[in-house]
Amino acid sequence: MRLTKYGHACVRLEKDSGVLVIDPGAFSDPRVLDGADAVLITHEHLDHVAVDVIEAAVRARPQMRVWTHTAVAGLLGALESQVTTVDTGEEFTAAGFRVRAVGGEHAVIHPDIPVCRNLGFLIEEGAVYHPGDSLALPGTEVEVLLLPVAAPWLKLAEAADFARTVAPKRALPIHDAILSAAGLSVVDRLLGGLLREHTEYARIDTDEGVEIA
Repeated sequence: MRLTKYGHACVRLEKDSGVLVIDPGAFSDPRVLDGADAVLITHEHLDHVAVDVIEAAVRARPQMRVWTHTAVAGLLGALESQVTTVDTGEEFTAAGFRVRAVGGEHAVIHPDIPVCRNLGFLIEEGAVYHPGDSLALPGTEVEVLLLPVAAPWLKLAEAADFARTVAPKRALPIHDAILSAAGLSVVDRLLGGLLREHTEYARIDTDEGVEIA
């Protein structure tokens, strides 16, 4: 399996002839959807779901399918026949990948801001875990954790403790578009040190892929 980051929280997984994309949002490179067979969307915030881009991609490739929960499905009303709604604990196959939905709620940004639905996606029984905007535990061993590192709802200490608890073989930082180059350097240095004895932490730049067993 090959994993490529396409900016912020968006990744593309390729295995055999299947292409699966997770969270193509406003900060992502639209090329991520070229040739995609399936899309998973964790929640409704624009940095995770670029509605116009997804609708255009599905129109160009009608066999593409989208899996998400009901709140996001409502945003994609024009694609009703291509969208499948799922909920916490459900398992399904998308683009040849086995997927289980976990979690259920977005992390709290502020008590005055309502909490929306958020599904994390566990791919291939723990080969990859994308938590979306949450620190929901996957409930199983994880090889590669896609680790949110910068967000209005997140402290760096929380990201470090989350990664330590999940204890993946590798932690790859995502959700980082709001950081400057200097900020990325600081976050990577701190998390690299905090996780050194727990997991391998390594940044992958946009368009740079990594192989996952």
